[in-house]
Amino acid sequence: MEGLGGIPMAGTESGRGPVGGRGRVIVGVSGSLASLAALRVAAEEARRGHRVLVAVIAWEPPEGEKLYLRHPDREWAGHWQAEARARLDRAFDEVFGGAPPGVDSERRVIRARPASALSGLATRPDDLLVLGTRPGRRRPPRTHRQARSRTTCPILTVPSPSIPKGLRRALRRMRVEDFGLVGE
Repeated sequence: MEGLGGIPMAGTESGRGPVGGRGRVIVGVSGSLASLAALRVAAEEARRGHRVLVAVIAWEPPEGEKLYLRHPDREWAGHWQAEARARLDRAFDEVFGGAPPGVDSERRVIRARPASALSGLATRPDDLLVLGTRPGRRRPPRTHRQARSRTTCPILTVPSPSIPKGLRRALRRMRVEDFGLVGE
């Protein structure tokens, strides 16, 4: 299966397709709290609407495509694609403990910028694009702005769960050694 610009996508776990010709629920996943919340809401929307859930993680070489094209290395690109795939699988494990119950789903790993990958998939007017966002932002992130300008389907924005200020402060001060005490 090919992604944007003929770039091959990693293996997908495919469902049976949309029920009754309905669109899909497409969700961007990065592993952040906001994207995990969006994945949970997207699965519920897919279940409720008898749609297929399409979870997408976009990746690029860390040095960027331009530098990569000057010195291409298939093994290096394969490593980063595998890392993205593992992050997507971890997101499913964290949110659902594996596969989402009661919904057909696809997992797609696409080599592209997030907005391009999402808008390239959300092309049907009856699709639903679900994006996570951090609360309290004055301006939507660039990925959200670009996806909104490039898609014609509805977009649902899901805020990440809020973490109390005192807990955030305590977590920032923690060190690796602090986590070793939990099991003792």
